[in-house]
Amino acid sequence: MSEIKKINDFCFDETTENILHELEKTRTDFWNLDRQSANFLNTLIKINNSKNVLEIGTSNGYSGIWILKALKETNGKLTTIEFWEKRQSVARKNFQICCPETKVEPKIGSAIVVLEDILDEINAGKREKFDFVFIDANKKEYISYFNLIDKMITKNGIILADNILSHYEKVQDYVENLFSREDYQSQILELGTGMMLSRRN
Repeated sequence: MSEIKKINDFCFDETTENILHELEKTRTDFWNLDRQSANFLNTLIKINNSKNVLEIGTSNGYSGIWILKALKETNGKLTTIEFWEKRQSVARKNFQICCPETKVEPKIGSAIVVLEDILDEINAGKREKFDFVFIDANKKEYISYFNLIDKMITKNGIILADNILSHYEKVQDYVENLFSREDYQSQILELGTGMMLSRRN
């Protein structure tokens, strides 16, 4: 029996694939997802039929492209946060080329500060809660992100966090907190650098 492939031949249009392949060459510099994990992220959003996605950690837009391609099918919107403007400026260009028709709201600044502002908007009725959150930013701040996300995610909403196994010591408090919560069901996946999938009950 031949070796089982880890990812199928699913692909996007030629322009998007060219940009993704170029970004994959710099993956270690920008801490992007590997292609298998990105494919899982894309599939999960479509399975959950997510409409309002929050990404913490835009970087150069690699994961964002996969998210936006999923949201094109669900007719949804991406809000994405990045601390470094130079990185997100690259991401914005990539989004415009690969996903010009999909709604995206880029935000620049400290993730915690931006999340606090978003929460204020939600509490004021100016913004809807999120049904999917992808976390891939400062590992030591994961638990701080969650304490805010917990107040802005819908029932049955999904949280997917990256680098759980590769940076376990830094995210241990996040992992232990999620596993201790009766209002969340969580599972660590040995996918890429390790991902934690949590669903709000």
